Amino acid sequence: MVTKKARHKRKKQGLMERVKHFIKRLVLIWVFFSVLLVLLFRWLPLPTTSFMLQQRLSAHSPCSTLRYQWVPWSQTSKHLAIAVIAAEDQKFATHWGLDFAALQSALQTRLKTGKIRGGSTISQQVAKNVFLWPAKNMFRKSLEVYFTMLIELLWPKKRILEVYLNIAQFGECTYGVEQAAQQYYRIKASELNGWQAARLAAVLPNPVIYRADRPSNYVVKRSNWIRRQVKQLGGFGYLSKFVGYED
Repeated sequence: MVTKKARHKRKKQGLMERVKHFIKRLVLIWVFFSVLLVLLFRWLPLPTTSFMLQQRLSAHSPCSTLRYQWVPWSQTSKHLAIAVIAAEDQKFATHWGLDFAALQSALQTRLKTGKIRGGSTISQQVAKNVFLWPAKNMFRKSLEVYFTMLIELLWPKKRILEVYLNIAQFGECTYGVEQAAQQYYRIKASELNGWQAARLAAVLPNPVIYRADRPSNYVVKRSNWIRRQVKQLGGFGYLSKFVGYED
């Protein structure tokens, strides 16, 4: 004879199993659609990004419109391609999306001070800007790592850099190399020279404060440093590690 207590226990166990099954299905659905979305953007130009949408929708945004125009790799200055690598992620060609030394340093800072510090690779910045939001917490950072690994798995390095150059913020309301080149130098993205590219790369830490067309002492010094780093990396020869010279 089954007691009332046993029936209640069995009913509770059945409910827990259904909840677990439901959660598993939700996770599998989310993984499927996230993989599909990342895979689609391996080839499709990005019409916008999560960061751009949030800026458009924010009541506190100073931008009534955003300046953004997608251009393919063939219409992008290779001077800027190597400049942003020199400025932001010198291990770009060889890592798998994560700089573990930088992550370890950021984790130590987190444990000591409670603050979440940077250390993001170009791949991580693409994952964050395209798919996520600008919060500083471990949950958002975990999603960033997940999307970074998907991007590294499904996109070639050339595509990651192409997307980064198109979606990086170069001014308060300016996204992407084409709009930055037009706004600051009145030229096309493909026409940027080494000095202009270094100036644009120099503002990336805080493009709202720093200006490429009216450079502060910091931007000038950082531009000179970036130019030296480009030479140490081997210039365009560094790009040949993941794209051909004909590209």
